[in-house]
Amino acid sequence: MSGQSTIPWFSDFLGVAYRYYDLRMNVVPLFSERKKATNLWNETIRWWSEHSIKIRFVETGDDYWFVMGAESQRPQSNKSFFKILPKSEHYERFKRGHGGEAFLRLGTFSKKYKKDVKDNAECNCGHIKEDHEEGSDYDACLMEDCECKKFETFQVILLKKKKTITDIEFLQESQVKDDPLAWNCLYVNKYQKNE
Repeated sequence: MSGQSTIPWFSDFLGVAYRYYDLRMNVVPLFSERKKATNLWNETIRWWSEHSIKIRFVETGDDYWFVMGAESQRPQSNKSFFKILPKSEHYERFKRGHGGEAFLRLGTFSKKYKKDVKDNAECNCGHIKEDHEEGSDYDACLMEDCECKKFETFQVILLKKKKTITDIEFLQESQVKDDPLAWNCLYVNKYQKNE
């Protein structure tokens, strides 16, 4: 990717979700507000050439760097994305099953509490809403051996627009020098900051 070093790095998003139940797996950078996600899509990702979108996952111990960039038809508003995230079962499942392609979508992530959800909603502890106390401020789980003190769950909403990505690679940190996008990201956001 020529000129990558002049493209600003953007990390002001919550994390990345992975969705499996589509024609292709989905990679979904998450935001707290729909407006922020929609604006970013319209100003940046909308202008990306699909064939040029690259995603790199750079593994460093128990974490990984999510790195994404592309060539744009509007270079003045282009950005590259990065976020350092803990490895998870969802990440590992995506790594095993993506098959060399995925859909890129943006989404919103929000916490939900007992008063916000339907009766069959599942708490982060794994038990449903009715397995938690009624009428208390804390909604502690009533199931034996569960230490949950408050019903909490989350909701991910995906925006409809999507782009197809076919350039996906998983790298160890020792391999980034051979990949211009990953090298530029770690050089600017890790190595230079540690100098």
